[in-house]
Amino acid sequence: MRIICDAPGQTCNRLWTYVASVALCIAEHKKMVILFYDWTIEDFPNLLHCPFIYFPLWHKWYLERGNGWNNYKGLTWKITHNRTWDYIFKILGFTKGWHTRTDTRYLQQTMPKLKQIFRPKEEIMQKAEFMISLLRKESDMVVGVHIRRGDYATWNEGRFFYELEDYHKFMIRIKELYNNLRISFYICSNEDFNLTLFSGCNCQRFGEEPSGAILDLYTLSLCDRIIGPFSSYSRWASFIGEVPLCFLEKKEQQFTKESFSKIVDFFHFENGKEILDW
Repeated sequence: MRIICDAPGQTCNRLWTYVASVALCIAEHKKMVILFYDWTIEDFPNLLHCPFIYFPLWHKWYLERGNGWNNYKGLTWKITHNRTWDYIFKILGFTKGWHTRTDTRYLQQTMPKLKQIFRPKEEIMQKAEFMISLLRKESDMVVGVHIRRGDYATWNEGRFFYELEDYHKFMIRIKELYNNLRISFYICSNEDFNLTLFSGCNCQRFGEEPSGAILDLYTLSLCDRIIGPFSSYSRWASFIGEVPLCFLEKKEQQFTKESFSKIVDFFHFENGKEILDW
């Protein structure tokens, strides 16, 4: 039985932390334990109730009372960022899931099952599917745009931070690339801004929604193409939705049809391009 003992970053980092072990369990008929699950776990009922995955710290009665989730997240941080606990976990033979990202053995052969296990609850998928269906009524291609700013102003010295005007220019270039098609854009962002900023582009986005990050994530996974800065978020959407992705690497970036490729594992596109671990 594999026991995952780390909890790196936000939701998509956690999903990438779990997926290689889930694929291993499917292929080799093994079992696993996730000690410190992400707070969005209830959005993934198939993962939560998967018969070969156990969540031994799952105390619903505690987490849903008062400040339970914040206490849990604080406890998780303290334990998973502690040398003493690292040593204890190592002695016990536990696994850091973040270190399994290079284990690609079973990802492709188990993909149908992975899609099922990592499918969010139906309420989320229905909203995502309805949004994409609306966009498809008036377009031949839907391009998902992941706008990530905020902490990207300082992360990696702001290398992948773009102004909203830059995203608009990216979108215009995509329209020029596929000038024989009607293009619509699905905008994914945790920022509040008016879509009129993207003049000349047919765009839609969700407003403030419960489970908004997961709703955005899986709506991205239903698009025909995805663009966005380096992120485990758009990377997961491309992987689980098998959607060609193009990372935005500089403001002056130009696009060709070959710029897009599906993510097949954390470090690789389907076309063989390797992704640096920023």
